[in-house]
Amino acid sequence: MHTIKQSLRWSSLFLATLFIGCSPKFTEEKKDGFNLVHHENGATLGYSPGSEVSILTVDRLAFKDLNQNGTLNPYEDWRLSANERANDLASKMSVEQIAGLMLYSAHQSIPGGGNSFFGAVTYNGKPYDESGAKPSDLSDAQKKFLLEDNLRHVLITSVESPGISAQWNNNAQAMVEGIGLGIPINTSSDPRHGSDSYAEFNAGAGGKISMWPSTLGLAASFDPSLMQQFGKIASKEYRALGIATALSPQIDLATEPRWSRFDGTMGEDPKLAADMARAYVEGFQASENGDWGNQSVNAMVKHWPGGGPEEGGRDGHFGYGSYAVYPGKNLEDHLKPFTEGAFDLEGPTEMATAVMPYYTISYNQDTENGENVGNAYNEYLITDLLRGKYGYDGVVCTDWGITGDAPNVYEFRGKPWGVENLSVAERHYKIIEAGCDQFGGNNDMGPVIEAYQMGVEEHGEEYMRKRFETSAVRLLKNIFRTGLFENPYLDVSETEQIVGNAEFMEAGYKAQLKSVVMLKNSSETLPVKAKKKVYVPQRYVAPTVNWFGVATKERTEHPFNMEVVAKYFEVVDEPSEADFALVGIQSPNGGVGYDVADTEKGGNGYVPISLQYGTYTATNARDESLAAGSPLEDGITNRSYKGKTTTAVNISDMGLVTDTKRKMGNKPVVVIIKVSKPMVFAEIEPSADAILVHMGVQDQALMDIVSGKVEPSAMLPFQMPNDMMTVESQFEDVPRDMEPYTDSNGNAYDFAFGLNWNGVINDSRTQAYK
Repeated sequence: MHTIKQSLRWSSLFLATLFIGCSPKFTEEKKDGFNLVHHENGATLGYSPGSEVSILTVDRLAFKDLNQNGTLNPYEDWRLSANERANDLASKMSVEQIAGLMLYSAHQSIPGGGNSFFGAVTYNGKPYDESGAKPSDLSDAQKKFLLEDNLRHVLITSVESPGISAQWNNNAQAMVEGIGLGIPINTSSDPRHGSDSYAEFNAGAGGKISMWPSTLGLAASFDPSLMQQFGKIASKEYRALGIATALSPQIDLATEPRWSRFDGTMGEDPKLAADMARAYVEGFQASENGDWGNQSVNAMVKHWPGGGPEEGGRDGHFGYGSYAVYPGKNLEDHLKPFTEGAFDLEGPTEMATAVMPYYTISYNQDTENGENVGNAYNEYLITDLLRGKYGYDGVVCTDWGITGDAPNVYEFRGKPWGVENLSVAERHYKIIEAGCDQFGGNNDMGPVIEAYQMGVEEHGEEYMRKRFETSAVRLLKNIFRTGLFENPYLDVSETEQIVGNAEFMEAGYKAQLKSVVMLKNSSETLPVKAKKKVYVPQRYVAPTVNWFGVATKERTEHPFNMEVVAKYFEVVDEPSEADFALVGIQSPNGGVGYDVADTEKGGNGYVPISLQYGTYTATNARDESLAAGSPLEDGITNRSYKGKTTTAVNISDMGLVTDTKRKMGNKPVVVIIKVSKPMVFAEIEPSADAILVHMGVQDQALMDIVSGKVEPSAMLPFQMPNDMMTVESQFEDVPRDMEPYTDSNGNAYDFAFGLNWNGVINDSRTQAYK
């Protein structure tokens, strides 16, 4: 009897052990619209029950059967490396599927309303307001490019709310999960963490998204760890919105002070820009463990090989700004933010996973083939230099719209600089042959398929198939590394808790405080004691038209949120009643360097870009431009603007400063300037007792400094020129080569200059970079 009981006991123990040994090592949880599969020590999987994707059990672990063949393929196996999985999947893709993977969508707002430039957006054939669609529904165009064109990279712009963004993500991912090979969407964004000047910061309160200074403002802190902190926080908010790729940072070396995109850079110094670039990418790409994970965001650094040295400051979005020039023979410095920064990370993500070339023709820099074509079309710059010399094997994605046609040099349309006479399909083929992997702003796979056929005719099917698979592997690795194949879905309630939470808002606000530069403080004008009486003159804003043709009407307004100002000082209406004046202006808006009206008068269209407010005549400009020539402007072989005159659109800002000083007499005038690029201070500095400059912060941050609650600590990440003569004589490609302005206190507004309450800042930062 004892033996029978003992046998039964051993049998039960064996069966229990057998059951435990064969039971799955995962559990499943139902969420709103998707299911989650949890492993004790493994990947978390997310899938939509409606997508027909099932879960395979292999070795007691769960895997998504993305191609629905009932077998675990290598690309579905989360235990393998991203490289192994990408190679397996690329080999299984059709040419059409790879062509779709090589597309990057045009700008998508959620929901889509459309405007005069991008065109109407419809839902079931109707405008959004008439369609009855939910804000998180997919538009007709989105359904088309996802289902018919196999597009899997989407650029989103404005979103109604974080929750709507998360739900749109879930809807879109569920749509593509059940088709083809189950490749998820890799959603991206341009920078979206700018500050709303009028918004008020309240400790413990959240917002729509954390607000930070621009990257130029962060560079003014001279603190790479602050830039990395921004990257860490921004990446968490991006992933909560469904964004896995950042179309940033912009690491062009800002050596041309007139360039309209100066404010998106990290300044003009190669070492500072390289350190800041490294920190930004490290912060975005590293998950909590320092390696790739579900909080990682791919960083697409831009713009190779540097978009900063635009001749005369004219921008490459337009044909009139198609040339980058190198009078100082200094391409090398422009590569350093890439090669010594973004490509040289300290952590295991190693280097930025994507690169975007700029629109420009890097004039006479192709030493191999002698081609003067847009950077993405140039085989020497992409294959020989970027991939060959510097060993870069990540994704290279063109800037947006470079394969489209341009009607002239001044409209914001296509940007096919140097290849205007090629067809759209031929442009795609040339880009592929140059070594690029992806086409920014193209929703249509048709031209990519045409380019493939051109390659087959020239090189044969085997060559083009291999070439396409090479790009597919690069693109797929970025999707695998960020965990999208395992779980592309979002918990909407978690998104609403993460994005713009109080902790992130506070970090952004503290960073804003570290980005404000004090240039002048005569007689210790600052700080101003609380509740002093302040006069704040209203600012005239002239009518303007932006790149997209959207007009802004003229207006007169207070330059600050007066409710915020009133919490620090007593606001009065008359200068005679005030203890001090607070004047808010912007740096001179000296134009874009081209004016159609000049052509109507028989000129070449090219005019100066001025960094001063008052009328400027370019008597010291070049007689002959360094580069010129475009089939879009017949007969123009010289883009010089010598002898022509221009005046800043906001010349009234100069008058506001000088007029306020006149009204205030001997009482102090504090001038606060939002700067987007360097400026000539001679016109306004003598009328200011104190000067603060910033690159985009909340008004509250400015008041915290004016009132002395916070001491200024930032420094200039670029030079302020003495006059326009030094601007004209500097080389577009050389950093820190201007004569800086010296103020009435004897301080030169040079790179790394800034004041605190004790005077000129001289600390470890100036020792490291100055």
